[in-house]
Amino acid sequence: MLQVTSLAGKSFLDIGTGSGLFSLAAIRLGATRVHSFDFDHESVACARQLKARYFAQAPNWVIEQGSALDEAYLSALGTFDVVYAWGVLHHTGSLFQALENTCRRVAPGGKLFVAVYNDEGLRSRLWRAVKVRYCRSLAWRLPIVLGFGSYFSAKGLVKDLALLRNPFSRYRSYKTQRGMSYFTDLLDWLGGFPFEVAKPGDVIDACCARGFVLTKLKTPLQPKGNNEYVFARIEPR
Repeated sequence: MLQVTSLAGKSFLDIGTGSGLFSLAAIRLGATRVHSFDFDHESVACARQLKARYFAQAPNWVIEQGSALDEAYLSALGTFDVVYAWGVLHHTGSLFQALENTCRRVAPGGKLFVAVYNDEGLRSRLWRAVKVRYCRSLAWRLPIVLGFGSYFSAKGLVKDLALLRNPFSRYRSYKTQRGMSYFTDLLDWLGGFPFEVAKPGDVIDACCARGFVLTKLKTPLQPKGNNEYVFARIEPR
């Protein structure tokens, strides 16, 4: 959404780092300090393995387990020139508290990159109900996986046949495009809870009330998906 060719002289905070790929990109772009954290210990282990493979001797890249809702932990980190929270705050269970905590980590004149699920009204609430049941018990999990897995597969098949494409090609190329297999991605979506959504105006108002200005907004072509924002923190006079 916004091309960055250099982070030389900049500090970078990666909230919900996941595999650590964006932190790796920040190091390669010349960031002088990179701090990555994730609530999930397996994601932390993956990011550490990534660092060990490519930048094992980089003392300026720290990877830890932490939460976007832990104000004491975040406060101890200080502020950063670039704060990156891409598609993670809506999984904390308290979206706007996590957003407020995130905003506090941006240095004056710094940038905030954030992506949040779009509020689709009734559709979003129905998906939330599905995710609650999926996570609640195994009795719900199997019929949900079978039902939605069959629906999405049939939908893709009809589309491929209508466009005269090989129906199997979407599954062969899926991992290359998404970084995970089709089935893994399906389970990741169905079990992705906590799950919160927000209208663009609500996110923009929350950030602007904390001293930011919106510099870029990208909304999904369809109602579903993430709204993607870039904010700049106003420097004090």
